[in-house]
Amino acid sequence: MRKLTRRDLSKLIGSAATIGVLVPDANAATALPAIKAYRNPGCGCCEKWAESLKQAGFDITMEDDADLATRKTKAGVPSDLSGCHTAFMGNYIIEGHVPVADIKRLLEEQPAALGLAVPGMPAESTGMEMGGTAVKYDVMLFAKDGTSHVYASH
Repeated sequence: MRKLTRRDLSKLIGSAATIGVLVPDANAATALPAIKAYRNPGCGCCEKWAESLKQAGFDITMEDDADLATRKTKAGVPSDLSGCHTAFMGNYIIEGHVPVADIKRLLEEQPAALGLAVPGMPAESTGMEMGGTAVKYDVMLFAKDGTSHVYASH
């Protein structure tokens, strides 16, 4: 029986790493779901929000929807939580200017909910940055039955 040398071990590790045996794809375990978002035609703040998600590693597409209110209603977004845009991510809805950190927390915790919402368009929220005074706002977690509660405050 031949003794394994450092050179042999180095070759073995190099070969295994090349085929991914010892070095798995680091992104595989942390892959973020794709997001499909809809906005009122031409809304620029929605694009800024989507860009913040892209920078965080999400694969997001944005599409204009001339009848966004109907899409929100059909999806189950409570009218009092309506935001600027509506996005679909796996089994969740992301309504309005929800910060990236809250979306990632939602994915980590996987609560039994329909989604997250930031009602309206709070000044200095994600995508609404203009260098002014930030307005305090809540991110709401909402359920299929229309109930909601504060998920995060900013």
